[in-house]
Amino acid sequence: MNTQPVIGISGCLTGSAVRFDGGHKRMGFVMDALSQWVTFKPVCPEMAIGLPVPRPALRLVQTSEGDIRMRFSHAPHDDVTQKMATFADSYISQQSHLSGFIVCAKSPSCGMERVRLYDDKGNRGRKEGVGLFTGALLEKFPWLPVEEDGRLHDPVLRENFVERVFALHELNTLRANGLTRRALLDFHSRYKLQLLAHHQPGYREIGPFVASLHQWEDLDAFFVEYREKLMTILKNPASRKNHTNVLMHIQGYFRKQLNTRQRGELRDVILHYREGLLPLLAPLTLLNHYLGEYPDSYLLTQNYFSPYPENLCLRLTVN
Repeated sequence: MNTQPVIGISGCLTGSAVRFDGGHKRMGFVMDALSQWVTFKPVCPEMAIGLPVPRPALRLVQTSEGDIRMRFSHAPHDDVTQKMATFADSYISQQSHLSGFIVCAKSPSCGMERVRLYDDKGNRGRKEGVGLFTGALLEKFPWLPVEEDGRLHDPVLRENFVERVFALHELNTLRANGLTRRALLDFHSRYKLQLLAHHQPGYREIGPFVASLHQWEDLDAFFVEYREKLMTILKNPASRKNHTNVLMHIQGYFRKQLNTRQRGELRDVILHYREGLLPLLAPLTLLNHYLGEYPDSYLLTQNYFSPYPENLCLRLTVN
């Protein structure tokens, strides 16, 4: 098992000149910052099925029967759908170790959403397609964090993606080391506040499921269901309202240790965050300070305080 999360990535996003026009779409954050903390596994599905660089542009065509086909723009009867489907099935079946995937937006092979569809006559249709490779990936691994390059420019979506990647990596490592009931319970306990920040209904739903662990004889079957529930919850970006609830919950752990002035200061910082006057990092920094002075065994285990390497500085840009 890799010590770092392994993330699949469209080859052009790493700076490799593999696009149809011989260019690339290198992502600075991915290659300059994230690459220090993860291992990337690049792939260009179009090159993998034997297409050259440069090459004629491909497009998705919705036939009159409703089927989605991948064809060349200049030769609408030259169809590579089956080649792409065969490659995707073979390649993706060997990628269960991945903790995430970054795909190239708008691509007929890699686009995650809003890929342009054409009709049989070459008329432009609506942007409602999914790239054939990425569609197969999402179908095979519905729990896998998958994002497009364009969406990762959004600070909230960027942080959410990275957070999910590191959560799935820890969960995969747990499985690789051999599942035990104690290890599964400890994992869930560490993630409680993090789940609460993402989706309160999901947090309340997953609790009873974990409590039923003693009834499961097959721990791997439990793991499979738990993984899907966990990743579904984390896919919801943590809201300011939910963060505020978690911060106030943490505040309660220091009620006896802090004096009146300190309690008032902490309350004001949390409320200012709730009102949008301060970034999330402000109350978290103060709470971390008090946690250092007044250690609490439960809070010290919580992944909420450090869900990914701090050097990525993602919380600096999340309000």
